[in-house]
Amino acid sequence: MTKSARRSPDNVVTMPMGETLTETNQRSESREQAIARRAYELYCARGYEDGHDVEDWVNAERELRAEPSATSAA
Repeated sequence: MTKSARRSPDNVVTMPMGETLTETNQRSESREQAIARRAYELYCARGYEDGHDVEDWVNAERELRAEPSATSAA
């Protein structure tokens, strides 16, 4: 390897400290599952009326985003 092809400290990309990629993916999946569960609850509460799936999903996202998270309360 030539000297010019070696990496210098100013062009090395590193992962940020904190959550690992697996932890981030798991959190994202559990959030999506919670949204899906709440959207289904809204569908059931409406009497299983079709045609409102996107509205239910958006409302579920809005409701869950408005809830204080357990991590921020600690």
